[in-house]
Amino acid sequence: MYLGIHFAARSDVGLVRANNQDSGFAGPHLLAVADGMGGAAGGDIASSIAIARLAALEGEAHGPDDALDELKTAISDAHAQIVQRARNDPELSGLGTTVTALLRSGSTLSMAHIGDSRAYLLRDGQIDQVTTDHSFVQHLVDTGRLSVADAENHPKRSMLLRVLGDIDADVPVDISVRETRPGDRWMLCSDGLSGVVSKDTLRKTLLEVEDPADCADALVGLALAAGAPDNVTCVIGDIVDIDAAPDGVGPPTGSQIVGSAARDRRKPSAGGDTAAGRAAKLANRDEPDDDEEPARDLWQRLRPWILPLVVLLAIAGAAWGGYVWSQQQYYVGESEGFVAIYQGIPETLGPVELHELVETSDLRLEDLAPYQRERVLDAIRVGELDEARAVVGSLETGT
Repeated sequence: MYLGIHFAARSDVGLVRANNQDSGFAGPHLLAVADGMGGAAGGDIASSIAIARLAALEGEAHGPDDALDELKTAISDAHAQIVQRARNDPELSGLGTTVTALLRSGSTLSMAHIGDSRAYLLRDGQIDQVTTDHSFVQHLVDTGRLSVADAENHPKRSMLLRVLGDIDADVPVDISVRETRPGDRWMLCSDGLSGVVSKDTLRKTLLEVEDPADCADALVGLALAAGAPDNVTCVIGDIVDIDAAPDGVGPPTGSQIVGSAARDRRKPSAGGDTAAGRAAKLANRDEPDDDEEPARDLWQRLRPWILPLVVLLAIAGAAWGGYVWSQQQYYVGESEGFVAIYQGIPETLGPVELHELVETSDLRLEDLAPYQRERVLDAIRVGELDEARAVVGSLETGT
């Protein structure tokens, strides 16, 4: 039995962010997702570096004994390169990225994971989250101080304890080897998907949509329908028995790179069928010849115009919904050297700032511990003003 991977990768900037800091890769041997952090000029660089280094493993032959070592080496090299990039450019200080990657060797998959991007395995109709988030909230759950239900809406759920390249030191990466078998479906994603789409909905979509590309498109579409406050990246890998496949039917060749690591970063999704993509296809669709169909009814004449209009209205509605959602949020950030509370989200959409200053505390940024200062500069998001004030209070007391 010879196993292969049917794969697809999709990435979308989402409805709120100004740029895409996610990167993704899918190929016959490698599946990977990276979610960058560190501001508009840093996160995309960090995730691109990680994916570029991992992508070099795709074209190599991997024995079952050395695949894990090669994966660890690639992760280590990416970490060192990101740190060096920050050292050469002080403006990039603090940049980093999550990484979740699977490298196939025969019937085994070597896995590397750091951060809060996730890997899910659908097997025999059941879905399991294979990775564990390296986040402050997950630590609270693991130590019994917070329930899983409460963790989903915790104001510090985006605070990461481990990322690649954040500090110039060895960073522990979760490494494992997993047996796989035909029929397994793997899904890797950034928290822009897992943070807004429930596990039950993920399972249902992974079960019902057979084609990997269609499934990835559907999952990204679900995140967009939910408001997509963050970048959304999804990689699907179906394990298939090539020997049992009909003649001429096999896994795709080549590879797919999406997000900030892609050559064309403006594309909403590499080959995807997002709302924007559908609108473009409909707008460019060939018109039927009136001479060939003189008896068309009114609906047939209007249909080429109605469908693009419906799609464009849906895009406008989703964008408005995303804006309304953003103005119901709060975050703790920095204002002229002091810790401050803002309404909205720490992003801009063209010339429009999606936030405004609510109040400034007496707490100076320079008085915070380094890790607290970094999180404030990166924005601590919450859902209500009282929660924001509670975060400021915890920073003042050091709790």
